[in-house]
Amino acid sequence: MRNLNIAIRSLFKKGRHNVMKIISLSVGLSVALVMIAKIYFEQSYDTFYPDADRIYRIYENYSMNGKEEDYYQVSGAVAPAMRSEIPGVEDATRLTYIGGDNTLFTTPDKQRYSARYIMMADSNVFDIFPVPILSGNPKVVLAKPWYAMISRSLAEKMGGIEKVEGLTIIPDENPGLEVTIGGVFEDLPQNASLRYDMLVAMSGMDPESLNNWLGNDRYAGYVRLSPGVTPDSLTPAIHDMTLRHHDQEALRKSGYELTYTLRPLLDLHSKAGEVKNMVMMLGILAFALLFTAIMNYILITISSIVNRTKEVAVHKSYGASETNIHSMVLSETLVHMVCSIMVSIFLIFLCRDIIYDLLDVSVETLLLSKGALVLLGVCVIVFLVTGLVPGCLFARIPVAAAFRNFRESRRVWKLCLLFLQFIAAGLLVTLLLIVGRQHAYMVNSDPGYSYDRLAYCSISAIDSTTRYKVLDEVMRLPEVEAVSTSYSLPFWSMSGNNIALPESEKELFNIADQYWVSNGFLDLMEIPVIEGRSFTENIPVSDEVMVNRAFVEKMKEFVDWPDGAVGKSIYISEHDRYGSKYYTICGVYENYIMGSLIDMDARPSVLFYRQRPSAHLLVKFHRMTPDAVGKVNERLKELMPGQEPKLTVYSVQMVDLYSSSRKFRDEVMIGGLITLIISLIGLIGYTNDEVNRRRKELAIRKVNGATMKDILRIFLKDVLRIALPAILLGCGISYFVAEHWQQQFVEKIPLSAWIFLAGALFVCLVVLICIVYRIWDVANEDPVDSLKSE
Repeated sequence: MRNLNIAIRSLFKKGRHNVMKIISLSVGLSVALVMIAKIYFEQSYDTFYPDADRIYRIYENYSMNGKEEDYYQVSGAVAPAMRSEIPGVEDATRLTYIGGDNTLFTTPDKQRYSARYIMMADSNVFDIFPVPILSGNPKVVLAKPWYAMISRSLAEKMGGIEKVEGLTIIPDENPGLEVTIGGVFEDLPQNASLRYDMLVAMSGMDPESLNNWLGNDRYAGYVRLSPGVTPDSLTPAIHDMTLRHHDQEALRKSGYELTYTLRPLLDLHSKAGEVKNMVMMLGILAFALLFTAIMNYILITISSIVNRTKEVAVHKSYGASETNIHSMVLSETLVHMVCSIMVSIFLIFLCRDIIYDLLDVSVETLLLSKGALVLLGVCVIVFLVTGLVPGCLFARIPVAAAFRNFRESRRVWKLCLLFLQFIAAGLLVTLLLIVGRQHAYMVNSDPGYSYDRLAYCSISAIDSTTRYKVLDEVMRLPEVEAVSTSYSLPFWSMSGNNIALPESEKELFNIADQYWVSNGFLDLMEIPVIEGRSFTENIPVSDEVMVNRAFVEKMKEFVDWPDGAVGKSIYISEHDRYGSKYYTICGVYENYIMGSLIDMDARPSVLFYRQRPSAHLLVKFHRMTPDAVGKVNERLKELMPGQEPKLTVYSVQMVDLYSSSRKFRDEVMIGGLITLIISLIGLIGYTNDEVNRRRKELAIRKVNGATMKDILRIFLKDVLRIALPAILLGCGISYFVAEHWQQQFVEKIPLSAWIFLAGALFVCLVVLICIVYRIWDVANEDPVDSLKSE
């Protein structure tokens, strides 16, 4: 306690640099702790569910012509059959999305609200995924067709939990449908892999879809196994179930093999490739920051040995043991650590909005959870390292230092610590250049179609007659160059269907099905037709299909079309119910990116024509200006009363596709800048120590004719001797880190040598500026002032 009191009283003592130590440690600690908390959060997905270790998701594993794939959704009959037919499966449930991230709906009083994801679910869904029920009985509610349970936050937006039960809502995308709210459940934690604001009774789904065994694989199927049962032990039973329900002969004829496997719920998020990549990169950032902050604290502490040598020696001469010295240093470190943690918490909550934007998790969730124990453990490790290392150095000061002019410089220690800090700075600054260039490349890449003057909005809530009117009226506006509609948009994740030839039942490969477009779609998007022609327009029913270049290349593996693909007939699963059984290829369009460069759909693709306008309106402007977009929005509101249509600028959406890359770029930028600043604080501290230690030497050199250049050369040579190899080593490490990070992208920037050279030169330039700035005043001092005490 005595040592703590002394440490607190000496907190602002001159020459200790305690404020600098606390600030640099707290800044590094705050960012590193947030990143470590995010890593823990990503590994904790779904752990809040009871028996989460016994819950598994059903995956389809299929083979088509020898090519094996898996899929995370299954047909409607699979999950219930596993529950009823396979011993060891304790329970099973299904869910399927019917509404996206911002699904709008209207209440009887004409109020409009939005829900984040709407799913249909079996009535036993809360048996497998239990959450607190605030009102209603989900077993009863989710057994009635078109009844729903909603989340607490959505209920509160709509007036309160007690007011929503029995309320009828109408989704914008299905204006003929009424959904009755029958109960309220507690909001899901942020680390839930299944996200929904509303669950609608699965019994409202088409019975054919619910009882289907092949195709329409839209359902997320989950099972809970009995205690002690493993997925491997159920493999024979799953195989037998497949044999009972699948027509094996028909599957063989189509070149198709299908079975099912179970994957642990707890691994679905944490073992995903993009999550593992993110965790690794955040771990590197957190380690570099924390390591730099610790090294800088130790460096500043060691620098104070010069001024505290006699103090420690006097303590020893009065009988203080090495244990007492360690206790004294640890007490000081504890005070500094507590102050740093308090400042860190303040900084974290001060920047809570920035943290949420970058990490998509609230500060409260990161810090006020079980992850807090991990952060506490990190703080303990930091305390031990920053306390024990300086303590060992202080304990080695000899008692004789109290009686003679003994001065410790610990120069080798300081240079080693600076070397490590420069490695971290070189690593993060170079990594920032690479991440920034990769992000800019993706955002500015050519997707294969034109979108710079394009905007879109959903018109699914209106009937066909009104859609025709909307198209005509919008086209009349002078700001508009062209309009069209489409079922899907290129950056979406596409559904899949299978291709076969008319003379064979064998299915050849799976394609990305973009479904229908209307008049002028290809011209509006400026997608080149490289063979044949575009659709024959203005016909009620079309048996034409367009395919992309990749489709033609893929077909060469199965059939020889010497005169090209145009005019050939193909079978496409699912589409036989919409008109013709076979479709004729009328044209081939150039490949374009579906999805994004992070998650690109590389399958061949097809387009169908439908005269009736589809669900999404596409508007191409002569000049894309806020006024032009505003005028079209106003006209849409007039044409769609009771709705809230609003155009989304396509280019904005394309930038948002790479928001994860932007956020990581910003994280690296923050980490790199803080690491560089902390390293420079250490460098300035080292330079100050060297200047004070060698002040008389410099004065003598100046008396003997040394110039400013000579003095600068002495210090620059001293620092650059360790800075250059350290920075180059950091840049070399960044190459391997960046190479691993780039594996998630389909198209990558080349890791050219000039990027690493630029990063190294930048760090070196900053180091040179800091040294010159600090040495300039000293080099201009009158040498007499430094020597008059001799």
